[in-house]
Amino acid sequence: MGSPGHPPSKGYNSYGVYLREKFAGQRVFKVIVDAGLSCPNRDGSKGYGGCTYCNVDAFTPLLPRSLSAIRAQIEQGMARARDNYAAEKFIIYFQPNTNTHAPVATLRALYDEALAICPQDVVGLAVGTRADCLDPEKISLLESYARHLMVDLEMGMESIHEATLLKLNRGCTHHDLVTILGLLENSPLNICVHTVFGFPGETREMLLAYAREINRFPQIKFVKLHHLHVVAGSIMAAHYQRAPFKLFELDEYTDFLCEFLPLLRPDIVVQRLFGIADWDLLIAPNWGMKKVRIQTHIDQAILRRGIVQGSEWSSVRVTNT
Repeated sequence: MGSPGHPPSKGYNSYGVYLREKFAGQRVFKVIVDAGLSCPNRDGSKGYGGCTYCNVDAFTPLLPRSLSAIRAQIEQGMARARDNYAAEKFIIYFQPNTNTHAPVATLRALYDEALAICPQDVVGLAVGTRADCLDPEKISLLESYARHLMVDLEMGMESIHEATLLKLNRGCTHHDLVTILGLLENSPLNICVHTVFGFPGETREMLLAYAREINRFPQIKFVKLHHLHVVAGSIMAAHYQRAPFKLFELDEYTDFLCEFLPLLRPDIVVQRLFGIADWDLLIAPNWGMKKVRIQTHIDQAILRRGIVQGSEWSSVRVTNT
């Protein structure tokens, strides 16, 4: 991140820079684990069918999808990261589905099993979940790991607008998220929220309002920003193929980020600026570039335009008081 009084080198606080500074320059990579858990919006706990935009395979790499054993997923994931990226340390990332959707005893066994594999090289635990699958007991479990590891708790915010979440069959309201954020106010966990920009019916002003909502929770340390994409196997894909709706083109999304980032609180670390899906599952928008080229395109535009995260935050803060 940028030093006090100086803008970050990328124009925004990037997660890669954050990790390098936190871990003394070591190359830290996430290893994704599929624990075989379900989602309450699919298994009947809250609903069926899942969120209309979701196909869990679209955001799960092939390796954890193809291996059932946690040990094999982690050992092979670490080996690939070492070979391809010279990785030195690792964050174990429970990503697919809802990774607190089980009894506490089950969760403890899963986390302990994963963290016992090559523990000398593991510096963190990241858990992706939904706010409606958290409670004080599960939060306490996660906090117990924070005594010796960096622990990231990632929750889907998706939209801040309740009407949108209802249309998406989300099954988890924004009020649910706000309630859990209240329980996490003084937590040692690193709280990350995931947003999706571009749901049908949301205007640019509605999307920019996400920044004001995120800013009002000091316990939010990380964000993942994601543009909406339509993936095969989702309910939204069937809707889109019958009646296509507007989605972000790359330059339009870059323009939007250049408006959004100045509104975002300057201390927040941006883990991701956009989302990706496997080519064989992606229906739209297809920007015709691999991840690295998209990242470079956006980063160069941010620097070229002199965009600085949080440069307009003070005026937003005054508006909200």
